[in-house]
Amino acid sequence: MKQYSFETLEVWQDSKEFAVKIYKITSAFPPEEKFGLISQIRRAAVSVCSNIAEGNSKRSAKDKTNYIHISYASTMELLNHIIIAHDLEMI
Repeated sequence: MKQYSFETLEVWQDSKEFAVKIYKITSAFPPEEKFGLISQIRRAAVSVCSNIAEGNSKRSAKDKTNYIHISYASTMELLNHIIIAHDLEMI
């Protein structure tokens, strides 16, 4: 299978592995959170590695930087969701 340049980035590899762990952790959440916290947490986790991958394909440094900023913002969103899940004793 072909390997894309973003796949060689350690930050992408780590964020992808983290997204997979998030899916596993949230599978134990209460079913009523399927369209609430579970969905929000999973989408934010996938957004982190997706924006790193997408940004890596951009030609200009400005565009690449923009996607890294978006990825960071998704990381902060994910952190917020995890704090709430922890406070609700789901984690």
